Amino acid sequence: MTAAAQGSPTERYRRERPPVSRECGDELTRITDDIDDPVVKLRYLQKALNGEGDKSALVQLVPIPPARRAWYRLKGLQALDAVADADEVVADRTLAARKTARRVVVGTTAAALLFVPVLVAVIAWQVNKWTSSDPEPMASSVGSSTEANATAIASTTAPLVVPSTLTPAPEAEAPVNQPPVAETLAAEDLGIVPSMLWLADRGPGWELYSNGLRIETAYTVKGTPRNYRVHSRSGQLLPTKHSRPMGILFHTSESDLWPLEPSYEQELRKGSEALLRFVKREQAYNYMIDRFGRVYRIVDDDSRANHAGHGVWARGDEVYLDLNSAFLGVSFESRWEGGRTLPITRAQLIAGRNLTHYLRQRFAIAPEMCVTHGLASISPKRGLIGYHLDWARGFPFEAFGLPDLYSQPLPSVALFGFNYDSEFLRTMGEERWPGLIAAERQLADEARDRAISLDDLRRERQAEYRRWRAAIPTPTSAEPELETPVPQTADKRG
Repeated sequence: MTAAAQGSPTERYRRERPPVSRECGDELTRITDDIDDPVVKLRYLQKALNGEGDKSALVQLVPIPPARRAWYRLKGLQALDAVADADEVVADRTLAARKTARRVVVGTTAAALLFVPVLVAVIAWQVNKWTSSDPEPMASSVGSSTEANATAIASTTAPLVVPSTLTPAPEAEAPVNQPPVAETLAAEDLGIVPSMLWLADRGPGWELYSNGLRIETAYTVKGTPRNYRVHSRSGQLLPTKHSRPMGILFHTSESDLWPLEPSYEQELRKGSEALLRFVKREQAYNYMIDRFGRVYRIVDDDSRANHAGHGVWARGDEVYLDLNSAFLGVSFESRWEGGRTLPITRAQLIAGRNLTHYLRQRFAIAPEMCVTHGLASISPKRGLIGYHLDWARGFPFEAFGLPDLYSQPLPSVALFGFNYDSEFLRTMGEERWPGLIAAERQLADEARDRAISLDDLRRERQAEYRRWRAAIPTPTSAEPELETPVPQTADKRG
């Protein structure tokens, strides 16, 4: 990709900043072991890494590893003052650690300088040895090395990568109240979608479908069978009992993310494996898509997963309140952060699109029933929308071949009068969905037509929601009605 293409405004994902050295990352990780608050930890890492690229290059010139590590630790401890209001004990401990780090830096650097003449002599002898060698083999070696490096660079500099807690976004990033890009795929990326999908091949622990979708099945468990009923808009609980999903609810895993770099291969693998074990244990989703685009079936399709908590969605005359049963839960390994969902990788986007096509065909799911958790989630006790905000903005509906449900009147507001507070607006950056505005307008028009206050209408509708919800039969198994727990243990950094 050319430089112009990389910098164009149509670029679909924001790029990670270059990763810091492994030694720097290790020292900062050790310092954060004593920080329990994840918000303070993230703020500290962002402060410590601000401008670290230039400083890291300088530190790398130090030839002694202990001196480099001590230098990194010294800088990390200095950055700690800006975010942590330490008490006297912690301040004394930090000061003592700084003094130790300074002594190591000065001592090892001085020792290294004593060997500079020896190093210069060795380098001069080695250069003389190279220049006296046969030039042809060397040229061949350089050529092959250049080609190998070019291949490696081309394979690791794809423009679609995900930022992480260790790599804060550049200052030129779009402001918080702007939706993340990744809304579309170019025409040449869409490729051919088969009109009919079928199981093309299978083996121990995997299934392969005709659109390229591969589903890993080694983690699959069976949960509580789906058995639910749906309300009509008039409030009647319809008699038909359903045992198949009617929709798809998209989530983010809310787990920690490591940079997509070869040096973090072990952490990336361990993080995903821990997340999968957690999701399987909690039966949290039906499907999980990791950052490399691998699709895992966790809870089998005939069973309900504990992914939705309290939520509301509607289509036509049908109103859905038991979203755990009515919807398949599909989660991307990503995180809601700072009023937005971090962009998913290209591999996740393509895998998610293929999975959506497969599920829609298998269960005859209507496109307007493929919705995000952030749009459907509510808090009944507080009468507010947005209890969970994952994919509250930025879901690539268009790339998935789906209508923009951010523009559809929000059922929880239009039907049941749920409201939002200042915290919701602060988190969303004062930006409301077009569908939220349309739903509020419908509610205000009804209040005016009935000559009652909007607050009275909201209380009336929320009481109606509670009556409707009470009419839904309780699941046959002991299933938590609270929201899906956040997998904080999915990453050792906490």
